[in-house]
Amino acid sequence: MATLIDNSMPKMANGDAVKVDPKPKSPEIFVNDVEITLEAIQQEVQNHEASEPKDAYLSAARALVVRELLLQQANKLKIDADPMSDDQGRRETDEDALVRQLLEQEVDVPRAGEEECQRYFDQHQEKFSSETIYEARHILLAGALEDPVARRKGMVKAKQIIEAVEKDPKRFGEFAREFSQCPSAKEGGNLGQLTKGQTVPEFETVLFELEEGQMSSAPVPTPFGYHVIQLDRKIEGRQLPFDHVKTKIAAFLEASSWSRAVAQYIGILAGEAKIKGISIDGADSPLVQ
Repeated sequence: MATLIDNSMPKMANGDAVKVDPKPKSPEIFVNDVEITLEAIQQEVQNHEASEPKDAYLSAARALVVRELLLQQANKLKIDADPMSDDQGRRETDEDALVRQLLEQEVDVPRAGEEECQRYFDQHQEKFSSETIYEARHILLAGALEDPVARRKGMVKAKQIIEAVEKDPKRFGEFAREFSQCPSAKEGGNLGQLTKGQTVPEFETVLFELEEGQMSSAPVPTPFGYHVIQLDRKIEGRQLPFDHVKTKIAAFLEASSWSRAVAQYIGILAGEAKIKGISIDGADSPLVQ
């Protein structure tokens, strides 16, 4: 009779079957004797991005510990859940309401005064200026990086166009409509108003160095091919006045103060609690991110 070999169970070196636990073991995390279950962590982990799965798992576990600390404190203070609804009719869960109400009641954040806002403005003026605007045109001779033949042809054609436009600048739009392989060709290569970050770095490096009315002196390589770039107009960014940004600064300062206060409050609760299986501090909470 043929021998049937069971390959469904892994074997040790001596041939004995290895016992496999059909379910992962509980992480054994407790907050004042309340368990943070493996199932809860696995469900929460989808809300935490991380480069390594273990980091996402740890972040999820910590978030649940912090949430349990806050819920226990809300119950201790006998707070009754009063869920809110938004304009679309979406309603808070009772637990979310309890956390919100607890923090509103226990965490005091002072209002940011005008003097404090002015001081922040004076120390960070670079954050409060409008962006420089570039009105530009271009001609794209397309050629993907993996197609050296097309890129070579594009570079040669771009050089020819630059030479022709240098002799007769009025023909830039004509050449754009005839040769450019960008949708802007039908507009004579006009890209409209550009600010930093709207085009690829290779394109921006050249564009930002051009003077008004100046064209790139050589073809500009990017992952899309070769470009002939012309800057028609440059509108320098300007410093915004304090009165225009005062409200924004106050909101930022108060949000920062709230985050620090919540972190401190969570740290106090954690210090008073009996937490097993994980270590946390106030900064671990997603509430303060």
